[in-house]
Amino acid sequence: MRIRTGYEIVYELPAPTPMLLMLNVHPTRIADLETPDLIHTNPLTPLTQYRDIYGNLCSRILAPAGRFVMNADFIVRDDGLPDPVAPHLGQLPVADLPDEALLFLLGSRYCETDQLSNLAWSLFGSIPPGWGRVQAIVDYAHQRIKFGYEHARPTKTAYEAHEEGLGVCRDYAHLALTLCRCMNIPARYCMGFLGDIRLPPVPGPMDFSGWFEVYLDDHQWHSFDARHNTPRIGRILMAHGRDATDTAITTTFGPNFLAGFTVITKELPDL
Repeated sequence: MRIRTGYEIVYELPAPTPMLLMLNVHPTRIADLETPDLIHTNPLTPLTQYRDIYGNLCSRILAPAGRFVMNADFIVRDDGLPDPVAPHLGQLPVADLPDEALLFLLGSRYCETDQLSNLAWSLFGSIPPGWGRVQAIVDYAHQRIKFGYEHARPTKTAYEAHEEGLGVCRDYAHLALTLCRCMNIPARYCMGFLGDIRLPPVPGPMDFSGWFEVYLDDHQWHSFDARHNTPRIGRILMAHGRDATDTAITTTFGPNFLAGFTVITKELPDL
């Protein structure tokens, strides 16, 4: 299938402002691009790119003062299949995990494993390790949090989302992946495009989406989505890391005002 994806982000800046961007698809999806996912700016502004420690493609830019617009509009090919489900998979003992997975067992800025560990073991300790345990955690987070854009807060942590019972997709993901880490399951935060493809229209604006991945005994990462709690079609990864700190679409190093924000994700007819 073919998916039209893109965005327009508008800032008002009182002075020239350095910015860090994660607005390209993840390098693992570059081969699926039918058209380039170029970042266009107005005014035209040079940028440089690098890959961070997680393999994400990042851009650096010095945005000029005044109204500054970033946009893109491109097409991604996708297999059109729902997220894979593999309930037979188990969980690796910590001693058998690869070195690169160990980081994703630790607490991080938005994921307080120390505050949620006792809760996690009391709720999920009796469930056999593996896919079923992860699914039980996802079910719990899905039921615990009530979704609403009005509940978004950039400082909200997994523990706070659990206690308040309110949040957006990143809060569902933070809570579920923190509980997975508490149960010795490596879990990382993911950000990208996820449209309501082949689903009834959903009221409200389109946005980037947050979900998470876990590392299981097939030595692969697998996607889970605690907000929707059902396999989805057309998930397009842009970045992953410990939590939303590592995957922010824009990081600004100075005063700024977000004046406009639009995201596009739409299935296109086959050629």
